[in-house]
Amino acid sequence: MRKLVVVNIAGLSWDLARHDAMPTTANFPGARPMRPLLPAVTCTMQATLTTGAAPAGHGIIANGLFDRDFQAVRFWEQSARLVQTPRIWQTARERKPDFTCAMLFWQNSVGADADIVLTPAPVHKADGGMVSSCYSRPTGLYDELEAKLGPFDLMSYWGPMASVKSSRWIASAAKEVFDLFAPDLTLVYLPNLDYPVQKLGPSAPELREHLEQTDALVAEISAWARAGGAEVVLLSEYGMTPVSGAIFPNRILRQAGLLEVREVAGMEFLDIAASKAFAMVDHQVAHIFTKPDATPAARAALEGVDGVGAILDSSGKKAAGLDHPRSGDLVALSAADRWFAYYWWEDAGRAPDFARTVDIHRKPGYDPCEMFIDIATRSISLDTSLVRASHGLVPERLGSMAYFACEAAGRGGAISAADAALEVQKLLTD
Repeated sequence: MRKLVVVNIAGLSWDLARHDAMPTTANFPGARPMRPLLPAVTCTMQATLTTGAAPAGHGIIANGLFDRDFQAVRFWEQSARLVQTPRIWQTARERKPDFTCAMLFWQNSVGADADIVLTPAPVHKADGGMVSSCYSRPTGLYDELEAKLGPFDLMSYWGPMASVKSSRWIASAAKEVFDLFAPDLTLVYLPNLDYPVQKLGPSAPELREHLEQTDALVAEISAWARAGGAEVVLLSEYGMTPVSGAIFPNRILRQAGLLEVREVAGMEFLDIAASKAFAMVDHQVAHIFTKPDATPAARAALEGVDGVGAILDSSGKKAAGLDHPRSGDLVALSAADRWFAYYWWEDAGRAPDFARTVDIHRKPGYDPCEMFIDIATRSISLDTSLVRASHGLVPERLGSMAYFACEAAGRGGAISAADAALEVQKLLTD
């Protein structure tokens, strides 16, 4: 069996991968465009890339899930048990019982049957402070890495201070793990390119520095992996397209009398239990959850809105591979040049206090505005026009698709994400 190091470069499109600022990536053997599944977002695509299944099978229908029992939205949950389809290394173990796998900063890894796991797990203190840390398996691995590399800086991983610093730490940790354990499969996640593309747009000249930084990490990882007898697979989860503004489905549902809020201390909080419909948004895809008799009204409220590209009902979800019980009763897709924001308030002065903070767990949707600081208030901006690029849809242009490169698989036309996962699985079992 081959030993593989799979490097996941967030936000890398086929166009950007061929930029002259990325010579290592551009000339990597077997490079080709990769067609993502719907929705083309982090957790969904990582589940597909580690199973070969669509969301209808693995159940990761977005970066968040709506718990109907708790009447609550939960974003960025890490439990591996949420993935309902066997992972590719489980198949490899059928051929090689002592097969080992390392998951480094990939989603849905806590409790996975991977041998080595490393993922962000900050500790929130009672006084409101936070200790940046990581969950690791074996227990104590993060302590060893911290002693050698310094602490993992969560602030450089996400938010207005996100930078290549986080990816450099992850790349260094990956080398340590590879040297210590020599896993048969090492999954490495590099997040740093994702954020500047969203902030600047995929064609911005200012991206060059970020592309060069990412390519240098690819070259570094490839060098030590090959020196250790491993083959390298490069891939991404999605590419991005330029956007000109946001759509606010929760405001639309509120105006239609379907969404309710609670007013507390002058702030408006979403009241899911009382609402007939609300939207859990994720980039260019929104899952609309409705009371049984409110689905037609929710569809009528959203259909025809400028910037809403399509509304998927049960048949549409089935055709898209999204017919899973976790999916919304309806799924809204934005137009290619728009994205969905979770806001339900009309007056910014009545926004809940967490709206102006980096708070990925209390918001019923992904919030790219967390990348921007409002200097006047020293808090997160509520200006959605700052966002220059988004993802989630399956792009029509090859250049906006994701990226896949595997020397053993050879070059060719565009490959689907599911087939790319099967290519990796084949390499592991040949």
